[in-house]
Amino acid sequence: MSGAPATTPGTLYLVPAPLDFGCAAQAPLVEVLPAGTLRQAAQLTHWVCENAKSLRAYLKRIDAEQPLAAPLQQQHISELPRHVHKKGDHGGSGAPAFDARTLLAPLLAGHDMGLASEAGMPAVADPGSSVVRAAHDAGARVVPLVGPVSLLLALAASGLNGQNFAFVGYLPQDAAARAQRIRELEALALQQGQSQLFIETPYRNAALWQALVQQLRPGTRLAFAEGLTLADARVYSHTVQQWRAGARHGADAAPDNRTPVVFALGA
Repeated sequence: MSGAPATTPGTLYLVPAPLDFGCAAQAPLVEVLPAGTLRQAAQLTHWVCENAKSLRAYLKRIDAEQPLAAPLQQQHISELPRHVHKKGDHGGSGAPAFDARTLLAPLLAGHDMGLASEAGMPAVADPGSSVVRAAHDAGARVVPLVGPVSLLLALAASGLNGQNFAFVGYLPQDAAARAQRIRELEALALQQGQSQLFIETPYRNAALWQALVQQLRPGTRLAFAEGLTLADARVYSHTVQQWRAGARHGADAAPDNRTPVVFALGA
């Protein structure tokens, strides 16, 4: 006798979230996410996420636009481990890559699942790539849904080279190591024409900005994008020489220590 047929895996949907996490104001979902994305997210009842509390808040916002297939209390939510947030999905320094297969049991049982981060597209400048990789290895279909990606919005609005660019994550906190990294990134940008994008924990924004303005060459172009998709979003791009000379747009144009920022530099 042959055994029971294997269950066909469900589909893993990569569900983008609005970029207003941690911001004082929130953007109306219907202005930053397509109806199709909201409709598909509302149909899901199994999730892997960066933070369960943030996901429940996001699902509550979705429910106001598209009724959820199951109440919040009945949603099945698994969090990525905290060490994945800190060290990434792919290991490094000899550490093994995170094995996300245990998080995908519902997917392997035939349920569609959603993957979500706290802001933007999961697995891009956020954890989650291990989940995507495990879904592929299990033979599941992976579908990215349409929504805002802060890195691409910032790059497009910066005037820097969008044909050759790199996202390098966080710069070192130590002042000497940070200065060395800034010089390395600037050299890549000037020698190869490769725009360099990076981020920082919001309360360190001002310190990083000051280091960039002080240490980069006068002709290097330096940009920042803050509060993207919000009504008070700010995107400024000038040469370092112009920044040093006091480039302003009405109010002080330096990034603040409250709002998520994408920084970019290039030729």
